[in-house]
Formats: sequence, C-alpha cells, structure tokens
Amino acid sequence: MLRGILSGVFCTSSKVIFYLYSKYRTQDPELGSQRDDLERSMTQEQDQVTLTWKDVNVYSLPKKKGCCNRGQSLQSPKQILSNVSGMIKPGKLMAIMGASGAGKSTLLNVLTFRNRGSLILQGDVRVNGVVVDKSSIANISAYVQQDDLFIGAMTVREHLTFRALLRMDKRKTRGERLQKVEDVILDLGLSKCADTVIGIPGRLRGISGGEMKRLSFASDLLTNPPLMFCDEATSGLDSFMAHSVIYALKSMVRRGKTILCTIHQPPSDVFELFDEVFLLAEGRVAFSGPIPDAIEFFKSNGHPCPMNYNPADHFILTLAIVPGKEADCKSRVKKICSAYEASQPYIQMKEEVKSGPVQVSQSFIENTLNNSSRYGASLVQQLRSVFWRSWISNIRDPLIVRIKFIQTIFFSVILGLIYLKTDDDYSQNDIMNVNGAIFVIITNLSFTNLFSVLNVFPLEVPIFLREYGSGLYGVGIYYMSKTLVELPFLIIIPVIFMSILYWMSGLVHDATSFLIATAVAVIIGNTAASFGYVVSAAAPSVTAALATAPALMIPFLLFGGFFLNSGSTPDYLVWLKYLSWFSYGNEMMVVNQWQDVTRISCSSNTTCIPTGDLVIKSLSFDKDNFYLDLGLLFALFVGFRLLSFFILFVRAKRSSS
Repeated sequence: MLRGILSGVFCTSSKVIFYLYSKYRTQDPELGSQRDDLERSMTQEQDQVTLTWKDVNVYSLPKKKGCCNRGQSLQSPKQILSNVSGMIKPGKLMAIMGASGAGKSTLLNVLTFRNRGSLILQGDVRVNGVVVDKSSIANISAYVQQDDLFIGAMTVREHLTFRALLRMDKRKTRGERLQKVEDVILDLGLSKCADTVIGIPGRLRGISGGEMKRLSFASDLLTNPPLMFCDEATSGLDSFMAHSVIYALKSMVRRGKTILCTIHQPPSDVFELFDEVFLLAEGRVAFSGPIPDAIEFFKSNGHPCPMNYNPADHFILTLAIVPGKEADCKSRVKKICSAYEASQPYIQMKEEVKSGPVQVSQSFIENTLNNSSRYGASLVQQLRSVFWRSWISNIRDPLIVRIKFIQTIFFSVILGLIYLKTDDDYSQNDIMNVNGAIFVIITNLSFTNLFSVLNVFPLEVPIFLREYGSGLYGVGIYYMSKTLVELPFLIIIPVIFMSILYWMSGLVHDATSFLIATAVAVIIGNTAASFGYVVSAAAPSVTAALATAPALMIPFLLFGGFFLNSGSTPDYLVWLKYLSWFSYGNEMMVVNQWQDVTRISCSSNTTCIPTGDLVIKSLSFDKDNFYLDLGLLFALFVGFRLLSFFILFVRAKRSSS
C-alpha cells in the first residue's frame, strides 16, 4: 500500500515539475512567438501516414555443417516472429513493448527495412495501402536509433547545419535551411547548448545525455518526416529526461505525425503519454490498441493490473518467461496471445489492414514513395559539407596539431645532430653515414605518416555507416573528404622535416638536389599514408589498427635495400620488394645523393669506393631506374588508395544490406 502511495506521489510531482518547466519555456513573449511560428510552419498541409504490416513471419537462417557454410543444415530455421499484424494511424504515438527476446527489435528492423540480411521474411509492409520497399520507407520516415552517434568536436548548431545542408529538400534555399535549424533547436529545447560541443566520452566534455537524445530527434526532424521510428528512446535517461523526450514525441504526433517507439519498462508518467501499445510475446501479438483497452483485456483474461501499479510493468511481468518456470510462463503467454488473436478488435484491425481503406494522393506516390533519389543533396554540396565537417573535427583540437609539428621539428633536429656534417667533402665513413641518414628519413616519414592516419576511419566508421545508410552522402564523397583534409599535413610535415635534416646531415649541398629529395620525401610519406588508409579502413578499431600496422610494415622495411642488398632478394619473396615503397624511395634518394659526387676520399690501407656512381652500384641500384621508381611509387600510392576505398565501400554496402 505504502509503495503504491509513494509511486502516485512521485508520478504527480514529476508531472507538476514538467508542467512548470513547459510553462516557463513558453512564458517568454519572444520565445512564445517563435514557437507559434514553428507550430504554424510544421502544421502546413502534408500527406499523413498510416503504417500497416500484415502476417509478418521472420525466421533466422539455420547454421550449416562443414567448412565455409557448406553441407546440410545443422538445425531447422528458428521462427522469431509469427503472423504479426498491426496498424498505426496518423496522430498516434505507439509503444512497442515486450520482454527480452519477444521480437521488438526484429519487428522494428522489418518495418524500417534494416539489418534484414540474415533473416527469412514473409508478409508485407504498407504505407497508406501501398506496398513499400527500403527506398520508399526511407523517403518518408526517420529512424532514431538507440545509440547516439555524433562527431564530438562539433557544436549542436554545426551538427544540425550539416544535416540540414545534406538532407533537406533541394528546393530550399540555404537561408531557409538555416532558419529550419534554428526552429528545431528552439522546438526541442536545445537553445541553451546550441553552441556547445557535443563531446567525446572520456576525452571532451560536452552536452548531457538528455540533450544528446533530443539532438538525435532534432537531426531527423529537419526533414519534417510524417513517419518516425524510435529505438529505445529513453535508454540511459533519468525519469525527468525520459519524460521530456517522450513529451517531445507527443507534441509531434499532435501535428499529425505517426510515431512508433520501442521502449523498455517506462515509468508510469512516461507510459501514459503513449496513445497505443503494441505488445509482443514469444514472437506473437499479445495486444495492440489503446492503453485502457489493454488494461481491460488483461483483466478479462485473468491478469488484472493492481491498483496504483504501473501498467507497463504489469504487462511485461505477465508476458515474461521466468527462468525455472518456462513451461508455466509459455503456457500463460500462449493463452493470452491466442485470446487476443481471437478477439473482435484484432479481427477488425486485420480486416482494415487487408482492405486498405486509406486514400492515397497521386502526388504522394510520385513525389514521396516513388522518389528513387538516394541522396538529398548534389555531389558538390555533399563534398563541401563533408569536407567542412572533417576539417573542423581535424583542427578543433589545437593540441594535436601542435604536437604533430613539435614532434617533426624535434626528431629532425635530433637526427640532424646524430648525422651532423657541414661540408661536401665525403670520406669512406661518410658513405655509410649518409646512406643510413637516407634510410632513416624514409623510415621516419613512413611511420609518422602511417600512424597519423590509422585512426581516421575506425573512430568514425559507425557514424559513417549510419549516415551512409540514411542517404546523407556517398562512400566516395566521405573518402575524398577525409583524405583531402589530411593532405596538407602529409605535405607540410615532410617539407619541414627535410628542410631541417637535409642540411644538417651532410647530404649533397645543392638546391636542385634538395628540392628533388624533398619531393621524393613527400611522395614516400603519402604512399605510406595510403597504406595506412588500407589498414585503417579494414581494422575494426584503432587498437587493432595500431597492432596490425607495424607487423605489416616490417616486410616492406626489410626489402628497402638497406638491411638486405637489392640484388640479394630471394626469388620467392621478390614480390614483396615490388610492393615496398622503401625500395623505390631508397633507390631514388640514393641516386639523387650520389650521382653527381665524383670524388670520395680514402686512405691507402682501406678498400675504397672513389665515386658516387660506384656507391650506387654497390647497393645494386641503377641511375636509369629513377623515373621508373617514381612511376611505380605513384602506382603504389594510387593502388593503396583504391584498395582502401574498395574496403570502405564493401563495408558500407554490407552494413546497408
């Protein structure tokens, strides 16, 4: 009894607090005027959506015996959803609920045409009586997923501006898009944090969890979709913020939107904001309809909801499969589901779904459902917007930029002091020193540039895959933007490194030779970075990339012509030499260094190499190979870039299937 009284007091106080909070937001005259304008703009004539799904059956693919999924099935397909039918009309907020394993996420995947690759599906999904496919449902709906994924270095306003430029109607001007951003910020209560960075957990402090969830809704409200799907909209939020989020959804359905939301045991004050509930149990429909009708249905079947008890908790506990009592629980669930499937409301709903009574305008079919354009923005706009975001996220942390340049200057000075030589008078000892300095230059640039790009893709791949699946931009646009943003650093850093180390380490003092050596260093650094892109695109995480890259680089390093003479490469490993940018870069740098050196002093009691040409031959290099090496180095640069793009493209296609 005491528990019920306390629960009622808590629910009442929560409503009062939230009511006062809402009144406070609307008491400001200017704010109230802006909200009224927003209401008028969002209630303009718009095609409303009735979503229906009929006799949906879902099976998981059976496992196979033997290697590579060949052979006979190990077991029969497991049925996840069984003859599930339902309907939601405009202006309704529906909660899809059920115990763990009931099939909530599977149903949402079926309705949104996502993550269906490993499932066998039967049944159809219709919008206003018209059968839809993946592209059609994407044109009219928004899918707010459970995990909030953002570029943490951007502010709330910058993120929404980025989305508006890529997702809103092409006929909208830039000014109209920016105004829409301000309206959505105001509508979802994000004004206070509009210019605050979103934040990166553990690294960069940003907005709160509730603000982040509302930002997820704001991102999809920019296009004013008539249909919305929300996966666990209140996950990770406290009761007040959960109420705030669902209240925002409730205000949207008042404008005629259709919203489905999976939710896990909401508090009573949150649950009562929903108009309808769709209960799943063991892959079957246990109830669909208004919440008061659900309470009455459970009561009529011998499961009344106790007084002052949260109906959501009652439904979940009644339909849950309790460990140790599986047989009794499954029997109870079967009776409830069978009773509902035999009830008159369910039969009437199925007849309405079958008859398809909704009148559909021709413009709705042509402009919305049959719109085959995957992207909302032109290629130029996609490139500009994604490049702008990549550039902001790359330079927003000035400490990282400073570290890159300080590290380059520091190591170039240290190596210069180690190989310090201020004249052009070479001795026999200088041959080894200069060749060592050349290979150290190649090695340092390779490792520095490779490791600088290893985190480019793993950190953002989840965000990229989600945005690609939403049709914001293409794989090529994303790849080009990320690589173009890194390009200035991949050019400037080798130039700084060579400008210091070249003159300190005793390399030939000639301006032309210096410029050639610097150009070769830039190409070597970019080729190494291209190989880094391959590892970065393929690696599932930054940790995996950091662990994999050195092991993959060592073979290329060994066949660079310093540790193993170029003419001594075993025939069965010669292909590694041809894939080694160390080999091509080393030969070019050695030729550039020694080809014009005509005299190397030596003492009478040592074996001498008197000229630079002989130094080149002693390493099994050839002066005539300079331009061939240059071409092959460019070929590796292009090949690694294409390979990394292909890997990213395959990952994107697999994620969207």
